[in-house]
Amino acid sequence: MNKDIFLTNSLGNKKEKFVPINKNKIGMYVCGPTVYDEPHIGNARPLVVFDVLFKILKCKFGDKKVNYVRNITDIDDKIIQSSLEKKITTSALTSKITKKFHDDCNYLNCQSPTFEPKATENISLMIEMIGQLLKKNYAYSNKEHIYFEVKKFKDYGKLSNKNLEELIAGSRVEVSENKKNPEDFVLWKPSKNNEPYWESPWGKGRPGWHLECSVMSKKYLGDKFDIHGGGRDLIFPHHENEIAQSRCANENEIFANYWVHNGFITISNEKMAKSQGNILKISDFKNKINGQVLRLALLSAHYKQPLDWNDKLIDQCQITINKWYECYTELKKPVLIPENYLNPLYDDLNTPGYIANLHKLFEKSQKGSLKDKEVFTSACNFIGLLTDTNEKWIDFKKSKSLLSEKEILKKINERNKAREDKKYKLADKIRNELLDKGVLIEDTDGKTTWKFK
Repeated sequence: MNKDIFLTNSLGNKKEKFVPINKNKIGMYVCGPTVYDEPHIGNARPLVVFDVLFKILKCKFGDKKVNYVRNITDIDDKIIQSSLEKKITTSALTSKITKKFHDDCNYLNCQSPTFEPKATENISLMIEMIGQLLKKNYAYSNKEHIYFEVKKFKDYGKLSNKNLEELIAGSRVEVSENKKNPEDFVLWKPSKNNEPYWESPWGKGRPGWHLECSVMSKKYLGDKFDIHGGGRDLIFPHHENEIAQSRCANENEIFANYWVHNGFITISNEKMAKSQGNILKISDFKNKINGQVLRLALLSAHYKQPLDWNDKLIDQCQITINKWYECYTELKKPVLIPENYLNPLYDDLNTPGYIANLHKLFEKSQKGSLKDKEVFTSACNFIGLLTDTNEKWIDFKKSKSLLSEKEILKKINERNKAREDKKYKLADKIRNELLDKGVLIEDTDGKTTWKFK
């Protein structure tokens, strides 16, 4: 595959050709979950977006030449607070939520990353990096706290494209009398009596949130690497702080060459937030919607743009996947996808453009040969769709049907009444509505029967 990959780099906010540091060893780090509560649909978007980028990088450079690191934050203030509320240990909580996270990844057809390190497994490396920052005079100690002194890093705010005053004014900066300056951020803090702790030269405590990603990206990808990803909400302060501490500790002009951030998800045009009472957990969908439907919905808008989550979007994606299964064929091995169909994904992960190409391939395979159906199925598989057999898809619909048998029979009766009244357009509309929900009705010898399609 000779096609170049282009990505929008948040560092400069422009689309750039992707040129790896070493084409035989591509490195991508993506911020993973803080495992204090079940993952929600907002967490699902970066999972799916960077899963597709992982696939594109492997397609271009080779399976064995791409290292994708996604961390798990298993020590954090939110985790401690949640464990106290639930009256369980932090380790019991994080184990439970990590399992749910992995279940959700499987449900959404996401590949496993190359490495998935946990923060608690890398505390010694965090202590080591703090020691380096203290030695190089980028950090200071006060009352068993260690802080990074932001003013000593001249490029702070470059990723956000804002100066220090703008960043402080526009965010919730932690207030503490221990700090020299309001913008300084914590690298190490003392643990209270009922909190997890690790021994350090500064007393019993635990690391700050930002430090873990700097340490784990360095461990698996080196002092500098190709791509760092995450949601837009992480640009400040998390990613700004990562850049500052990493570049100062490693004495580098570069931390990551390309910064890729996905947009937010709104719920019926409202920001998703606990205060709004509109948090949708991934597990909420499992009893009624196939993971492929959610995956298609998450890829339906360009990753940079906001994605509005609503019932209409889910219904449309359900109808699309159901229709596409008409041309599904079991593959003995992946079939080569024509390069022109893959082009949108190489151009800044344009998933809506690729989905438009899938619709074209579907139309072609409807009228075409077995080979056309194989190309279509393989092209869907490439972005994690049509991964179940046709039989499994039908079985899922039977067990998790959006329509109960009672509702189906009611619709059939409405259609029969419309036909008796010679309202044929209405009868056709009801038939098509049922078909869109995966229910095929047939009229034989004056009787109407139905089955899942």
